[in-house]
Amino acid sequence: MNSPVRAVALGGGHGLHASLSALRLITTDLTAVVTVADDGGSSGRIRRELNVLPPGDLRMALAALAGNEPQHQAWAELLQHRLGGNGVLAGHPLGNLLLTGLLERGDDPVGSLCRLAELVGAVGRVLPMSPVPLDLVADADRFDPEDPGRTRQIRGQSSIAATPGRVRSVGLLPPGAPACASAVDAVREADVVVLGPGSWFTSVIPHLLLRELGRALAATHARVFVTLNLVPQAGETDDYSPQDLLRVLLAHAQMFGGLRVDTVLADADATPDVTELRAYTRTIGASLVVSKLAADDGAERHDPTRLSEAFAQALAERA
Repeated sequence: MNSPVRAVALGGGHGLHASLSALRLITTDLTAVVTVADDGGSSGRIRRELNVLPPGDLRMALAALAGNEPQHQAWAELLQHRLGGNGVLAGHPLGNLLLTGLLERGDDPVGSLCRLAELVGAVGRVLPMSPVPLDLVADADRFDPEDPGRTRQIRGQSSIAATPGRVRSVGLLPPGAPACASAVDAVREADVVVLGPGSWFTSVIPHLLLRELGRALAATHARVFVTLNLVPQAGETDDYSPQDLLRVLLAHAQMFGGLRVDTVLADADATPDVTELRAYTRTIGASLVVSKLAADDGAERHDPTRLSEAFAQALAERA
């Protein structure tokens, strides 16, 4: 019997949720590597008060990998449940509080996530990209109509996401922060590594900026898939073409040895010029898979079945 494909998906938030929901349809050997730089909403409140990893994106990844048994789905729904009312707990997802409690008890992040993964019967593992909370610093332009090229530095994931300017580059703090050792090993041992979709500068690119993880991505023998977003993100990627998204991804990857992209996956309706994108992917040595990836009920959301079929097509082509 053939072993399942060892897949590693890197990202955060709804984009990573989409990748995991699709990948679990084609493999059971699945690892999620999650950004830990969120400083907004419930996660931001928790990390400011308790100085622990922001739990929100980790919780979403666990929910995406929850088992199909009724008790596992019940636990996944409970993790996602947001507390009501108007008090200090209002708006916190229960899963954020559970994970924070495990972290406060002294468990290492990987052990804490394993315990929650058991509750939801997770198909695969969820790992943080780093065992310590991180901050993002971005350079952005287009603030001044009279001098659109002048840049400002913006700190914090939530501030970057809300900037009225356009992000040009991003960095991580603290300098030299460690990568999660298990995440580095997963990338080294993977058959397939998936980057995107998601917030390009705040969820996708940060994985390339940690020394050990960036070097593992540069040296991996896995096939590297990049899934492009369906719509631009206000502030982050306004006026970025699909080719521009790939260029900035590869430019940031140069910090620790570059990145070899094998396949780019794009939605047919969200790609303004397929011919131009195909020509660019050839210049970077990648193939292009273009198909309908958006869900019928929302042009901003990837359909898990369609995305899994695109992954399967990419795997078959590269095989």
